[in-house]
Amino acid sequence: MRKLLISTTIIVLLLCMGCREQERHYVIGVSQCSEDIWREKQNAELRMGAYIQGDVELRFASAYDSDQRQIQQIDSLIATGINLLIVAPNQVTTISPAIDRAYDKGIPVIVFERKTNSRKYTAFISADNYEMGRTMGEHIARQLKGKGNILEIKGLKDSSPAIERHNGFMEALSHYPQIQLIDTLQGDWTEESAYNATKQWLSQKPTAIDYVFGQNDRMAMGARKALLDSSTPHSLTTKFCGIDGLPGKDGGIQLVRDSLLDASYIYPTHGDQLIGLAINILDGKSYKKENLLKSAIVTRDNANVLLMESEETLRQTAYLDQLHEKANSYLQELDTQRMITLLQAVIILIVILSALFIVFNMRRRHRLERQAFSMVVNVPQSETPESDSPSTQKPSITDVTPEEQEQIGADADARFLERLRQYVQEQMSNSDFSVEDLAAQMGVSRVQLYRKVKAQTGRTPVDIIRLSRLNRSKVLLQTTDLSVSEVAYQVGFTAPSYFTKCFKEEFGMLPGDTRKS
Repeated sequence: MRKLLISTTIIVLLLCMGCREQERHYVIGVSQCSEDIWREKQNAELRMGAYIQGDVELRFASAYDSDQRQIQQIDSLIATGINLLIVAPNQVTTISPAIDRAYDKGIPVIVFERKTNSRKYTAFISADNYEMGRTMGEHIARQLKGKGNILEIKGLKDSSPAIERHNGFMEALSHYPQIQLIDTLQGDWTEESAYNATKQWLSQKPTAIDYVFGQNDRMAMGARKALLDSSTPHSLTTKFCGIDGLPGKDGGIQLVRDSLLDASYIYPTHGDQLIGLAINILDGKSYKKENLLKSAIVTRDNANVLLMESEETLRQTAYLDQLHEKANSYLQELDTQRMITLLQAVIILIVILSALFIVFNMRRRHRLERQAFSMVVNVPQSETPESDSPSTQKPSITDVTPEEQEQIGADADARFLERLRQYVQEQMSNSDFSVEDLAAQMGVSRVQLYRKVKAQTGRTPVDIIRLSRLNRSKVLLQTTDLSVSEVAYQVGFTAPSYFTKCFKEEFGMLPGDTRKS
């Protein structure tokens, strides 16, 4: 019964714990090559997409433009047991071995925004960087009417967007022989890198510049600041173009609207589409391996409309975030309430099973004690008498046959033995209980008790008391966790050592061996 109680409780707890575990749960690692406002927006979209998809856990890591740090972070994400890896490689070649390790371990890999020279990836998603560079080259050439000087600020060396944007830009300018690319400076996507590179260049080559093409908006603004700080004659007429076209305060769209930039190009983040692609892969649904995101150029002609649309989108996103926080808080409260209800149910079940176990054990012990006493006095269990009542009173001796008289005598003997059993059981823990005490309770003399007990059981009252104590001790050893000493005292022995001696003489084993057998 005890094993049943423990097993039932464990099964109930496991079933309750497993209720939530049956739900789909994906862990997705996101390895960002750097930390900037573009990636902050994308990470926010990834989180929102994860909310919509359901039970999806995102683990973010940012390498801050360090190849070695990104390699370590990817290996760490793999070690934590992710289901899928999303990665923007810092450079084309250096990060490939880490990506390959994830792919070779059976982890699906989505390469986004930047390319790798390895083919070990599940899917690729990005905008067309080559087309962005080509479009910006065409825009600048038209604004210059096919003639002028241009300075280019490239992004991180050996990163695929920097390479592709430059190639697209050069392809566009190749059709305009009177446009001169006077220099290409090396930046690292940050405003500070463009400022320093432009300032140093201006100190050596103060050539007139008509347009600056920064491969992102931050570098375009860094170059603009350097030209304004230099106070060169052409600094007020130079125009600037960038790429990213982010919404919000100080984003590329606002910079174009306010004429700080002449143009930008929306470089879509689309974290929601990225999460959707990841879930399709994990769910075994169909998906495209190569995915190009739509994008568009931002000029003064459309900047105001695009900014209004983006501000509305941001407002709705913030509202959805608030709704999610409230919903998440409600779900946490609901989960807590469910857990409390579950624990209450488990506690009630344990109490019920414990009560059943106690009742079962008590009944078993009572049955074993009656059986043990019956073996002492040699009385069958079926002969336990009922109390005298009008229906069980003995008839007159003149009204019964000899067979009935014999049965009446047998019933009287059974009632006597039952009373004897009750008195012995009640006083068993009393070590001072004696034959004289038993005779007094039975309402007979010591001699009468001796004769009657001896005649009916073949044993003396002393034997009855001693054997009853030993048989009860055996029952207690079988049905409780009491120590041998505790059992000895409960059945009226004053010394555990003497109890052990008597027990072995009667049953041929030590008290502790009873449990082993």
